[in-house]
Amino acid sequence: MLEKGKVYQAQIQDYTAEGQGVAKIEGCAVFVPNGVRGESCLIKIEKAQKTWAAGKITQILEKSPHRINRQCPVAKICGGCDFQHIDYEEECFLKSQRVMQALNRIGSENLQEIPLLCAPSVTGYRNKAVYPVGSEKGRAYAGFFKAGTHQIVENSRCLIVFSEADRVKDAVIDFMNHYRISAYDETVHKGLVRHIFVRRGWESGEILVCLTVNGNRLLHKEELIARLKKIPGFTTLVLSENTKQGNSVLGDRMQVLYGKGYIEDTLCGLSFRLSAKSFYQVNHPQAQRLYEAAIRQAGITKEDLVLDLYCGVGTITLCMAKAAKKVIGVEVVEAAVTDAIENAKRNGIENVEFFCGDAGKAALKLEQEGVIPDVVVVDPPRKGLNADTIEALHKMRPRRIVYVSCDPATLARDVALLKEKGYRLHSAQAADLFPRCAHVESIVCLVKQ
Repeated sequence: MLEKGKVYQAQIQDYTAEGQGVAKIEGCAVFVPNGVRGESCLIKIEKAQKTWAAGKITQILEKSPHRINRQCPVAKICGGCDFQHIDYEEECFLKSQRVMQALNRIGSENLQEIPLLCAPSVTGYRNKAVYPVGSEKGRAYAGFFKAGTHQIVENSRCLIVFSEADRVKDAVIDFMNHYRISAYDETVHKGLVRHIFVRRGWESGEILVCLTVNGNRLLHKEELIARLKKIPGFTTLVLSENTKQGNSVLGDRMQVLYGKGYIEDTLCGLSFRLSAKSFYQVNHPQAQRLYEAAIRQAGITKEDLVLDLYCGVGTITLCMAKAAKKVIGVEVVEAAVTDAIENAKRNGIENVEFFCGDAGKAALKLEQEGVIPDVVVVDPPRKGLNADTIEALHKMRPRRIVYVSCDPATLARDVALLKEKGYRLHSAQAADLFPRCAHVESIVCLVKQ
């Protein structure tokens, strides 16, 4: 076992799923934050176990050509970005490797490479930002959580979100401090404003602002609206009532204080209505490329019935409806289903049907009713597919399953489970929707053997 506090010389050889560097010292894997592949470093051991250790770089002896200076002053402590210290070429490499290694190790594949859809821009790409609000000595402030904590890190300008989001954040905080409106304190469950939620339509430019509050009203709302109107694109303000203790951002009841309560945007040539609760990819250009790749892999014909599980506001559903005979969308969030139905109407698409319910249970019910889809598309949350969904897919026996994933590990696990049900991996591709962050999207197509 390595000695805690001792400094060793080693080379960074690989990356973890979260982007930490990995060095091998005396046969032990050492996880090193901010390590860059190929660098020779002096590493101080801070935690030592029998099979692994954690360390920090005390000196870089041989610098990697991929190491760059961080452009963000709080990048080291903010929990938003993971890769401000490496160039984008190296980031794309490690993300592609992460998906491939997961499918090989967990999914029992033998892939030699995975193509990655690289992003056209690594700054200003996020069309949504959620700022937690805190206070210190009576002054309200907002930012993002420090990694692994609920400590808020202030930052005047976040490089990965659209610039107007920071202007909204500043306007709300100035308003709170001017009128002495309290910030929420989760330790005592007191205070009013919990989060500032901002969403913009990439093509429309419309901006939705949603304040999450520990209550049911906001004093001086007209003054806040007047401040927000000075920001280009602002169209609507919503109040989300969230009086529950816990980490959830949005509450169950929404009050529209100004505007329509939603914004509109265009994706893949279709118009979508987006509320605060609507799931919508945060990187518009990359989301469009992701959905186009998924549709290509689905191989849909005009004779096909398509089932889209976890359909959100119907983005993939409506895109696939152009090529299919009929598409059925299933989504557990009622507000998203309402938006999906409205989105189908606004685009004049009639060969779609939406159901609100748990994906697995709804799929099993459809199977029992004799619904046999030719193609199934799944885009689950990070935890992946549940047992009901896997079983429903097995019973439905679609010719193709297209799996859009935000977590390579759960994707690989589910690929292994579907292979046991008689499917094989036909194609796999990664897509970078979150430049400078550790997350990576993947699209795989499984075909029935």
